[in-house]
Amino acid sequence: MTAAVVAAIAALTRPVSDVSAHSPQSSQQDALLSALGANRTLLLQQLDSESSFEEVQKLRREVKAAGCFCTDSGDTAWDFVQECLLLLLTLKRHLSDELQRFHQTPTPAAAKRPTPESAPPLPPDVLSVAQEKILEAALQFVVCLGLCPYLVPGVGVPLGRRSAFGAVIEKLIGRGAAAATGRRLLITTNVLLELTDLSSLATLVFTRHLGDMMAALCQLGYQPCQEEERPLSAEERQACRQALKTLLGKVYQPIVIRELLILQGGPKQADPVGSSSGSSCRSPAWLRHLCGQLLSERLMQPSGVQAVVRAILEGGAGSESDWRKCDAVARILVACPQQSASAEGYYRHVCPQILRLLQFKDKLMGQQFQRVAIRAVLAMVQERPSFAQQYLLWPLLAPLHRCTTSSGDSQTAVEESELTQCVEDVYKIWVVGNNSSSSFHKPLDSVLPVIFRLYCFTKKNVSHLRGPCQEILLWYLSHSETPAALSTLRQLSGLESETNDVVAHFHFTMGDDGGVRWSPRENCRDEDDELYEKLSEEQWRLECLMELLAQAKDSELPGDFFLDLLQELTCWAAAANEEAKDKEELDVSAMTLLEVERRLLGRAEGRARTLALLQALAVMVACLQHSQLLRNTTQVVDFVASLLQRACVGLGQTCGPRSENAVESRSLSMGMSLVATLLSAPKLSAEDYSSLSRLLPSLEILSQQHPEVIIQELASNLRAVIATHGAYRPENLATSAAAAGRASDISETTTEKRSEPRDSQEHSRTTTTFPVTSVGSGCRQTGGAGTPGTTRPLSDWLMEACDPDVPTRAFALRVLTQMLQCRDPEAVQAQDRVLKLFLENLEHEDSFIYLSAIGGLAALADSFPDRILERLLKDFQHGPSLPSSNKEHSLETRLKVGEVLMRASRAMGELTPHLGHPLVDVFLRGTRDSDQSVRASSLSNLGELCQRLDYSLGPLAQELSSCLTALIKTEKEAEVRRAAVHVIALLLRGLGDKTTQVLRDVLLDLYRALKWVVQSDPDEVAVLHAQLALEELDDVMRRFVFPKQKLEKKIVVLP
Repeated sequence: MTAAVVAAIAALTRPVSDVSAHSPQSSQQDALLSALGANRTLLLQQLDSESSFEEVQKLRREVKAAGCFCTDSGDTAWDFVQECLLLLLTLKRHLSDELQRFHQTPTPAAAKRPTPESAPPLPPDVLSVAQEKILEAALQFVVCLGLCPYLVPGVGVPLGRRSAFGAVIEKLIGRGAAAATGRRLLITTNVLLELTDLSSLATLVFTRHLGDMMAALCQLGYQPCQEEERPLSAEERQACRQALKTLLGKVYQPIVIRELLILQGGPKQADPVGSSSGSSCRSPAWLRHLCGQLLSERLMQPSGVQAVVRAILEGGAGSESDWRKCDAVARILVACPQQSASAEGYYRHVCPQILRLLQFKDKLMGQQFQRVAIRAVLAMVQERPSFAQQYLLWPLLAPLHRCTTSSGDSQTAVEESELTQCVEDVYKIWVVGNNSSSSFHKPLDSVLPVIFRLYCFTKKNVSHLRGPCQEILLWYLSHSETPAALSTLRQLSGLESETNDVVAHFHFTMGDDGGVRWSPRENCRDEDDELYEKLSEEQWRLECLMELLAQAKDSELPGDFFLDLLQELTCWAAAANEEAKDKEELDVSAMTLLEVERRLLGRAEGRARTLALLQALAVMVACLQHSQLLRNTTQVVDFVASLLQRACVGLGQTCGPRSENAVESRSLSMGMSLVATLLSAPKLSAEDYSSLSRLLPSLEILSQQHPEVIIQELASNLRAVIATHGAYRPENLATSAAAAGRASDISETTTEKRSEPRDSQEHSRTTTTFPVTSVGSGCRQTGGAGTPGTTRPLSDWLMEACDPDVPTRAFALRVLTQMLQCRDPEAVQAQDRVLKLFLENLEHEDSFIYLSAIGGLAALADSFPDRILERLLKDFQHGPSLPSSNKEHSLETRLKVGEVLMRASRAMGELTPHLGHPLVDVFLRGTRDSDQSVRASSLSNLGELCQRLDYSLGPLAQELSSCLTALIKTEKEAEVRRAAVHVIALLLRGLGDKTTQVLRDVLLDLYRALKWVVQSDPDEVAVLHAQLALEELDDVMRRFVFPKQKLEKKIVVLP
């Protein structure tokens, strides 16, 4: 019977083209009316005459008798709508009866044991696709002819704005509308509501016509009108209101909100072409107020915020319009609706939902949800700071607050999930939101020490919270005012007490999912262990803070913090002088024990602060580059000012250790050299001279009170240049600065060697006057004008190389190395003497000297490989050959020669295949040496050499493979096995794609040896080296088996 009812509906809703042709002169409205009437007449004839519609006609009459349908109203369109409603109700009643019988009928016994392939039986209300299309057409006729035309202007979307056919219907109904429009609207709406009781029909109604039904119910239940003009009774109006409430409650909320927004409408727009004047009317005030109230109710539901966001943003593609939508939704959420009872109640209900948007994990909508939440939080903090602090920021930061001493519930632990979610939310709000207003800095101030402690902890471990913590700290420091940022850095470095420090008896521990949790400490610890842990933690915090400042590459904050510490150091020096004077004048006998104790405790605290300051400065200088500490001229001038002020502090003392402090002397020389360098610039602006003018008081004091004449003259010259803005500029300004530096070196050397004989002191003064330049500037030293290499003969440098003073000898050795690198004729002619000198110094116990000798021997081997390499190979194999050599230190000398050979191997370049074979023979013999260090050194040199031999390694491949395989499997010392495995890794890395050609005969043996190490070797380092070598081999074989596809053009010349 379902098919018969659907066939009757299909006959009623046949297209107009199937009806008998009408006159061309007739209008579209007349043609439509004639088609509707003809279809209805034809259907009634078929229902009465055809036997297939007998049951349909019977059920239709029952439905008609139970409803309020009239037989013939005289309105063709309304009669057609009534017939559609009758057939739809008939279908609904039939499907409901069939569905009830389906549920009541017991399942056959054969169907109780279904096979896995069998499908469950379909309920009778399931419709085919063709049947659904027919019903959709019928519902469209019902809505267009029986519902939309009876809505007042401004309620719902006008038909003229939907399609051209809708404009025709709008004119048709408007021309022949009946007086009882409210009654007809009520009938249509009630029937559609009744159809929604069946799920299969409810889907068809709600997917296309939900907005029209809501508009009809709003008009029927809430339209204000006079008592005598109301088409409905009070009971009917109340029933419509209840039906609207029920409808809004059972439909998907984002769709409801979207339809309410459409009903609420916007500003009045111009009429489209061909539409009636009423189609562009704005929504009436009562409807806008009603929709606003209904939207507020949707928003105040448990998941109302999410529903509002989904209603507006679902279906977006991440374009610019979606960004604007997110901002609009955020403004909607922040604005308290007028229908709300109180603003506090509204924000108390909405703010937790906004925070839940930050934690949304959906891949499609998660990013937009977070964007809305961030914008809403930013707007609420600015517009409603008190409510935002109470209901947004405090709950968001609650897990971090529980880690501080200021929290009342600081005795409770914080689980990993809470802490992870809190850090991620803070990152999204502060870093992604990127609002630099002061209202956002204050809430973060209280938890910044906890975030920094968490960052320090994650630096020691592997955790996904390290990145967010680092970004939060960098954002805070970069967006804070300079005084506030400096104060924060002082607190984090331990120079100032923190207002919200972490709880002492709790600490961070690693979580199970890569996060961190806050848990109690174990109390059973020794005092020494606690002290060691405290000191190491302070050192680690300083290192982490400096690494954090190193990430701020474009900021001047590291330099400002450095200068702030230097200024405090200057103040401490002045305070130390005052304390020393007070200590001399203090009469302890006249003081009580309590006063003495207080004074001693004050001194201890002062010393502790001084140690912390010096520690912070030391770590800062060690971790940060000078280019980051002093980025501009102003910071350099401030740095120099702090140095000069600290130098002026002790000038009033006539005696004491301060007057002979070498560090202070060098600092003063460096500061004045910096000033001279700045003043030597080709162009200095007025701002630069204004900044340098801050140095004038200190320079004046130095020019009058410093005990050294050179410093006085230099300070006076610098002061004159700065005061005259460069009008007075002495020619020897840079020379005077260099002389001041040499003078400080002389004074330092004199102080250090006060106990040595007078001759030795004179010799030290003479030798230390030469500036020590870097090795990289060797050619300039021997070839440029005015350098020591050109003014002193080679014999002097050979004599200096035998000097007992370590710096003097090392400097002479480096000068000789530079002369060899630049092919100085004297040095080349005396290469035998230089070689003997380097070999003698190679046995020296000071690393400064023997490293210089190693560099010189490497330079000799690079310049004269045939002679020098032969001598070095002999010494490496049999020990030092000099008569004066110490046989007890023969092993150490052989290892140093091995270092020389490795450097020489690296410097050979393309000559390695020509010069490397003798080295390979010696290194292979060295693998059988009795000492394990020599064996390891030989293998290390062998690896460096073999990775540069390329195809010339082929004849040696078998011998090399046998040696390495035997060492890997039979060597007892783990260090030697590691070196053997490392040789294979270097070999594969050096040969690259040529591995399969050069090592094709031994590649399988090497692979098996590496696999044996991974599976059987007990040493973890050797296993690691083997795994790295296997990865290199895997890359080589992948490139060999799967070569890259290249598009190449080949030109072939035909004969």
